[in-house]
Order: sequence, then structure tokens, then C-alpha cells
Amino acid sequence: MKIHEYQAKAILREFGVTIPQGIVCFGVEEAVEAAGKLGGATWVVKAQIHAGGRGKGGGVKVAKSLDEVREHAGNILGMTLVTHQTGARGQVVRRLLVEQGVDIRKEFYVGIVIDRSYRRVCMMASAEGGVNIEEVAARTPEKIHKLLIDPVAGLANHHAADLSRRIGVPEAAVAEASILLQGLYRAYESTDASLLEINPLILTAEDRVLALDAKMNFDDNALFRHEDISAMRDPDEEDPAEMEASRYDLSYISLDGNIGCLVNGAGLAMATMDIIKLYGGNPANFLDVGGGATAEKVAEAFKLMLRNAGLQAILVNIFGGIMKCDVIAEGVVKAAREVQLSVPLVVRLEGTNVDVGRKILAGSGLPIISAENMADAAQKAVAAASVEGGAAHGHPY
Repeated sequence: MKIHEYQAKAILREFGVTIPQGIVCFGVEEAVEAAGKLGGATWVVKAQIHAGGRGKGGGVKVAKSLDEVREHAGNILGMTLVTHQTGARGQVVRRLLVEQGVDIRKEFYVGIVIDRSYRRVCMMASAEGGVNIEEVAARTPEKIHKLLIDPVAGLANHHAADLSRRIGVPEAAVAEASILLQGLYRAYESTDASLLEINPLILTAEDRVLALDAKMNFDDNALFRHEDISAMRDPDEEDPAEMEASRYDLSYISLDGNIGCLVNGAGLAMATMDIIKLYGGNPANFLDVGGGATAEKVAEAFKLMLRNAGLQAILVNIFGGIMKCDVIAEGVVKAAREVQLSVPLVVRLEGTNVDVGRKILAGSGLPIISAENMADAAQKAVAAASVEGGAAHGHPY
């Protein structure tokens, strides 16, 4: 789960992380009023969407008068902001963060994630903070300094100080930077975050250290422990199909391809998408129905996939263990009839009750394309999608 910058900053303040003063706004005049309350002579008007690269897309503007605050707020609110993380469709801006301007002397980068190879939390930091941190990581990875944190000891003060010095924080600010880094780690650990990113972390002309931006993502499986964070969810920022999937306990992610995938098990789902790509196709989604899916759940999964107007074929790939093939087959037939399926359907079943499942499909009277194995299924799905995409009229059957 993702949250907005202003929400992440509210969480970080609770852990002692120094943040510029700011107010979230939903209207132009509200933004002007907020700037007046904050005081000062310079403000930053920032679009609030669940994506990075907002500045490059025109979603972050500096204002040196209340009239400029009004102008920038009017231009940003309601705009479709396109960044490298939103894709070409962009995201509509529905809220703003108005912050006091600060005098930036130097920018740094700090990020916290799980390093699965070491099974520890990893804090990454760099002297090359700012909008081009991805290029720094790709071209000069040696400039990204990493610190693996002991889960029992936590982030010790001397480790935080050492990391601060390695990225070039001046000695006069090391103590404050160390306290801030420790606060970031406590926030990450205490909230079951999966990502915490400060870009940039800044040093001011007075040697103050502040988190100028903040991004936090959370482990969905741990949200039951954090009702306050769960309440921060913004439905306007999420894919409606993905939100609908969560209601039925389906793991669903929309993609840009044209072949729908319905699979049981995350690993098999990833392998299915890979083999579709191998044979020249493009998956339209990741969809894991899990090990305990019912026929009704499978039917809902079909409905989710069919929301994609570009869908040209569906591949069902099931390896039945806990999930029985006959249950999947019943769900496939039920769904195909209920939604009046109009795209080719390729089904590969293997495992528990596979013979029963295949009989159910064969006796359904539906134009289902059976496949013997994953390679056969992928090739047939790619071929079916190609035929469907090139058909000028009607169904290819």
C-alpha cells in the first residue's frame, strides 16, 4: 500500500524526523490561505500523487508571493501529471501540499528497504540526492552507500554517524543527521513499511538536516496491525480493478499487454508471464487466485481481467495441489457463461483431479482451447491473441 507525501511526513514527525512545515490543501484558495498561515516569503506548491518525478512533470513549483501560490495551485490542481512512474496515462492531481520554502545548501538521498539476500533491513544513502538518483544507481552504483542493520541492535548511533560522514554531511551536522537516520529506521520498522525513501534529504545554510520529501510503502499483509495507516489509503490513486481484487482476496496487478493470465500461486504466475513473453506475447495482468479459490472466486477473477478493453486472449494455467482442478474448471465454465466470454480461452490443467477438470471443460460446450503443458499453453495463447487482434469482425472461432 502507498500513501501520499504529506501522510508519510506526518508519520515521520512522530518518530522525531525533522520535516518542513506544510499544510495539505484541496482547493486553490485553501492553498493561498495555507501559505499565509505558514508565513515566510517563499513557498513550495507540490502535487500529491502516488508517483515520483513530480518536479520534472511540472507538479512542484516554487512561489515567491501569494499570487504565485494561487497561480501554481490553479495550474497543478486537476492537471493530469505524467511522470516516469505514472506511465503515459498520467494521474489526476486532487490534492496539494503547500510547504515553507527552505534554503538548500546540499541534497542527499536516503532509502530503506529489505535486502533479501542478507535477510536484513538495508539503509542506502548517497551524496547524489535529487531527481536523478535512478541514473546514479545505474551508472555509478559505488556512490550508493549501504548499511545492513542488525534487527536486534537496531541502528546504532555510531553506524548512523559513519553513514552520514560517508555521504559528505559536514561534521557540524553529523549529530543531527544521525538522529534523523535513527528516526527513519524506527519509523520503517514500527510501521511494517516495505519502502521508505527521502529524496532529497537536505542540508540547509544553517547546517540543519531536513527530510524535504518522503515516500513510504507498506506491507499489505501487516496492515491489520496498523488501522491508522490503513485509513490513509486513497482509492483515487489505485487501480479500480486491483482494489476490487482485494475484496475477493485475489492478488491482481494490471499490466499493459493483451493476454489475461489466471494462475494459482505467485511463482507459477510469474513463470506464466515469462513464458508468454518468451513466445512473443504480452501479459495483460498478474493474477494469483491462491490455493483456496472457489468457483465464485474464479468467476470474479474473469470479470476483473475482462475490464481490460485491450484483452485479446485469456490463459488459465493451474497446477492443482491444494487447489483442485475440478474446482477451477467449474469456475472457468461458470465465468465464461456468466460474462459471455468473447475472447479466446486457453486452459492448461495439471494436478489434483485433473481428469475430472478436463471432463468438465470438454463437456461445457464452450470453445475452450486445451493445452498439454506451459509451453503449449503459451504458444496457443499468443497465437489466439494474434488472430483476435487481427480479426476485423466477430470472433475467430
